[in-house]
Amino acid sequence: MRLLLLSDTHVPVRAKRLPAELLGEAERADVVMHAGDWVDTATLDLLEARARRLIGVFGNNDGPELRERLPEVARAELGGLRFGVVHETGPARGREDRCAQRFPDLDVLVFGHSHIPWDTSAPGGPRLLNPGSPTDRRRQPYCTYMTLVVADGVPGEVTLHRLPRR
Repeated sequence: MRLLLLSDTHVPVRAKRLPAELLGEAERADVVMHAGDWVDTATLDLLEARARRLIGVFGNNDGPELRERLPEVARAELGGLRFGVVHETGPARGREDRCAQRFPDLDVLVFGHSHIPWDTSAPGGPRLLNPGSPTDRRRQPYCTYMTLVVADGVPGEVTLHRLPRR
């Protein structure tokens, strides 16, 4: 099973549209996970139309229309693993312990907010994955997203994809 992980798209505030490469990945993925800060409902509609399955949450920059359609936290069992998606996990310092306490029942937690890619494991808790942002790199050298392959209840290779600078 191939998962596409993304967050913080901020369309149309930070970019007019999602990158074509990302849309191609959405069509190839078995599941697309978006960890919030969509900003507009058109991006949600687009990904719902392109993805086989979409799991998303709202972020701090998402207004009432998105909050009506999306939860703050989403959970799903995929390929024998328990996944969670949330927008914000707080400061980097102490993140692993905080997430292990808040989400002790998860194998993988996908989050966003910082626009900074992150891949660690919480002791006794979930693997923590932040794909960065495909449209707003902020202080990062590249805009990014992640793919994850899951097989037989095991998270396989996590790949951080860099998008070309615009």
